[in-house]
Amino acid sequence: MQTQEFDVVVVGGGLVGSSLVAALAGAGLRVARVDGTGEAPGARQDHEWDVRVFAISPGSERFLTSIDAWPRDASRIAPVRGMRVFGDASGHIEFDARDAGAAHLASIVENRVLMAALYERLSRQAGLVTFEAIAASVDSGNDFAELGLDDGTQLRARLLVGADGARSWLREKSGIAASERSYQQSAVVANFACSHPHRDVAWQWFRADGVLALLPLPGQRCSMVWSATQEVAAELMTLDAGTLAARVADAAGETLGVLETITAPASFPLRLVQVEALIRPRLALVGDAAHNLHPLAGQGVNLGFQDARELARVLRERGACSDVGEYRLLRRYERARREDVLAMTLATDGLQRLFGHSGRPLRWIRNGGLALVNQALPLKRLLIRQAFG
Repeated sequence: MQTQEFDVVVVGGGLVGSSLVAALAGAGLRVARVDGTGEAPGARQDHEWDVRVFAISPGSERFLTSIDAWPRDASRIAPVRGMRVFGDASGHIEFDARDAGAAHLASIVENRVLMAALYERLSRQAGLVTFEAIAASVDSGNDFAELGLDDGTQLRARLLVGADGARSWLREKSGIAASERSYQQSAVVANFACSHPHRDVAWQWFRADGVLALLPLPGQRCSMVWSATQEVAAELMTLDAGTLAARVADAAGETLGVLETITAPASFPLRLVQVEALIRPRLALVGDAAHNLHPLAGQGVNLGFQDARELARVLRERGACSDVGEYRLLRRYERARREDVLAMTLATDGLQRLFGHSGRPLRWIRNGGLALVNQALPLKRLLIRQAFG
């Protein structure tokens, strides 16, 4: 079979890889995507809600809008105008979009809605080639990287981009080491109808059994993310719809009143993944392939969109450099992303460690810290700006 040549081949058809492909439109590059996961969104009925949702930062929203991939159906998007975070004692902190002079802190959007907007955008991208296959072999040379697919197709690219998730095959085969640490927790997610209006506020409680968050959905609905201990997560997954709703309502202090389960729960294990490098000659990593964090801050996908935005910027502004896989060019991307990724990793991991341990001294420190920050408006504004992405 004849080898097909491209400038950039993106391996992975999820949100981040798709956004990168869209951001490279019009950059004068031959771009291909390898997507053998079957993640293309299927038909959706208006009454159906995706159990997997994301808190999209204003920065990520601007990025998706700039590449014409922001969902057009506003009825499936819920703004977050306020946030209330409670410690495991009296400590708490409140955020309000008005403190930062912004319309909203984030937008809650279903995974399926985001994917549909991106796939529709890619369907209009001139010159884009998609291979519905799975990567099977890779070999990097001085001038090109060779990628073999499981259907026998052979690709040659100046640059391969790994956007294939936390257990990235391309990262492993390219020899980039990654350290992984389990949090001994699972995130249990489900959606509910609620008897009390959420008023566009997101709620979060640090509890002895994990971190519980209720995020606003359009209408009088909410999405739950309960990052629970393995034992609690396993128990939650066995509950019937009515018992689960009552359990969550009780854990949330009936903040949103009586809950009614509208999607079956799902769960996934939580781990911290850190990579030794974001690049290799002819390779760059983005999204979960580059970093995987605890979801307590809801910033994982936003970090991924920032990766895509920055890598696309570097490639578009490459100047006289015609080789997009040239190591010195890719170093610009790595230098631009290292600090932000490290800062968010330390913040989320530090919070998980701080609230994941019992003991009177730590309890006093963490709850006192929340109360202190809550009184410091300039610091709260700084935290909001950092989260805006």
